[in-house]
Amino acid sequence: MVISRTPFRISFFGGGTDYPIWYRDHGGTVLGTTIDKYCYLTCRYLPPFFEHRIRLVYSRIENCQNIDEITHPAVREVLRFLGVERGVEIHHDGDLPARSGMGSSSSFTVGLLHALYALQGHMPSKRQLALESIRIEQELIKETVGSQDQMLAAFGGFNHVIFAPNGEISVRPVTVPADRLKELNSHLMLFYSGIERTASDIAESYITDLNGKKSQLRIMKDLVDESLSTLSGRQDITAFGSLLNEAWQAKRGLGAKVSNSQVDQIYELAMAKGALGGKLLGAGGGGFMLLFVPPAKQATVRESLKRLIYVPFRFEFSGSQIIFFDSQEEYFTEEIARASRDFDALSESADACSLESSKTGEVGELKS
Repeated sequence: MVISRTPFRISFFGGGTDYPIWYRDHGGTVLGTTIDKYCYLTCRYLPPFFEHRIRLVYSRIENCQNIDEITHPAVREVLRFLGVERGVEIHHDGDLPARSGMGSSSSFTVGLLHALYALQGHMPSKRQLALESIRIEQELIKETVGSQDQMLAAFGGFNHVIFAPNGEISVRPVTVPADRLKELNSHLMLFYSGIERTASDIAESYITDLNGKKSQLRIMKDLVDESLSTLSGRQDITAFGSLLNEAWQAKRGLGAKVSNSQVDQIYELAMAKGALGGKLLGAGGGGFMLLFVPPAKQATVRESLKRLIYVPFRFEFSGSQIIFFDSQEEYFTEEIARASRDFDALSESADACSLESSKTGEVGELKS
């Protein structure tokens, strides 16, 4: 049995420039960090005592005979990508809800890939995990997603990610004093708006016309350099908050679905109560809102947004990790023998794959 732990991320600046359709022509750059909220994937080879060969537990439960019957797109394509032929059981749990702007779908893909590699006895590098996850999401699942979430989730830490027109992606740790990052962390507040949305659906509303959004994307790209200068220099940290506000205004100009009246109301109220800047995380439309608030004003802001869920967090620097590994009884010979026999008599249902709602609550989505 293997358990992987993969962090969720916060993207500060540059989101949108990490889509291949943009950076293949113009280059891209992102400033982001991972936080101490995680996606957990538990994987094991399934003993040959059950009528199903594949069992998935997320917000639903799937019991299947083969990979082609799997509904969850990321699980299906990762198993195909790795050529997994044996029966497996996969459980997903998350510290934060899916479809919330925290890069949860990419954390899921990175974590599942990591866990299954470990189950096969392999130790992939963080770069391999990130690049293969990008390929799986963009080329195999064909999701409208960028390339930052996979890099941040795999590597972990506070990073400057650069996307070159030739397709090369580099991850550069932001080398500023620990006290400076601690100061920044102390000024950030995270709230869950309660509005669910699918990132690819929001992105599709503007991704096809990114060349028509050049002015906004160039502003967002330039803000990465300005924010790095702020962090590494002696400017007051509050300048970072002002840059976040500028970035949010530029992002809102990407498309009508990026924000809405409810989100605007939350943001305007927070600003009126002392926030200096902020943004919706991810593609927009809902999910989590990040706010930059001086510590002296945080109680007031929290009280004004008391109908929202406040989520304290800290930056984390480990990235995707295998946190548990234990070898199990080997049933490979029995499994091969089983595959050659007819099990129709054992089936309790005419359907080869059953799909049901999980009794344990929502821990994942088909698209997160």
